[in-house]
Order: sequence, then structure tokens, then C-alpha cells
Amino acid sequence: MKTITLALIGLLFCVSAQASQRVVVLDFELRDITSLPNTPQEIIRTASFAPLLAEAIKNTGDYDIIPIKPAEQAAANPSAGYLFDYSDEAAKLGKRHDADWIIVTRHSKPSFLFSYLMAHLVNIKTHQQVGSYAIEMKGTHQKVTQHSINALAKKIQQRLGADAPSTQP
Repeated sequence: MKTITLALIGLLFCVSAQASQRVVVLDFELRDITSLPNTPQEIIRTASFAPLLAEAIKNTGDYDIIPIKPAEQAAANPSAGYLFDYSDEAAKLGKRHDADWIIVTRHSKPSFLFSYLMAHLVNIKTHQQVGSYAIEMKGTHQKVTQHSINALAKKIQQRLGADAPSTQP
């Protein structure tokens, strides 16, 4: 009986060691510096990026995506680029949601021909930015967007996977 009990305790330990990492993906902030900035179409397009990125990250591994309401993100971001520039403040926002990581995002559009998906990966425990990523998008078609989102998710997941809790004894 003792052997079965110890085996069950060991199994429970292994299951708890494999717990999902909790990740916040913030909405993309649009930084449009074209001659016709912030068109309604571009604002709608940019708003579609965060859900796509959250889904792509979730599909790359065992991650719990933690939603944050836009109003809460706006309250934590007193000026354009604040959370993007100050990892410690982004970490505080993630900590309020018991997250392990927060991904602070930006859509930088210097031209009508191309733009960049940018992301900072912040470790909530250390308040440190541990990754900075930029993916160039040429065009505005949905296929280009999805390909770029998937490429960004893959880069982020490589870092998340490297810092995943070990399940080895």
C-alpha cells in the first residue's frame, strides 16, 4: 500500500511540475508615422493582431493565455509606448493577473509598403525584458499578417520553451 501511495505522490508531483506557463499578450499599440496615419482600417487591422498572436502562442505549447481588459491596459499605459519602454511597469500589470510572462506589443508602420510587428517579452518575477522581437510585414493581406504573427509566436515560444520549468527530478 505504501508503494502505491508513494507512486501516486510522485505522479502528482510530475503533473504539478508540468503546469502551464501563464502568459499575458497585450493589445498591439499602433505607431503609424505614414503621411495618412491611423486610418480606421489600420486601427481595425492592428486590433486583430493580439488575438492572433495569443492563439499562435497557445498552439506552440502548453501556455495559459491570460486576458487583460483594454481599459486596464490603457490605465497602466499613461502615454504612447510607456509599457513598451518600461518593462518593470509591464511586469506589475502581469503580476496583478498572476502571470509568469507578459508580452508587450507594438505595430510600427513607417510606410504604406511595410510595417513591423514588435514585441518585448518580460519575465514577471524578475521584471526584466528577456526578449525583443521584430518581424517585418510587407503588405496588408491576411495571409501576410498570419505568416508574420506565426513567425513572431515562434520566436517568442523559443524563449518561453528555454525557460520552461523542468520536469526532470
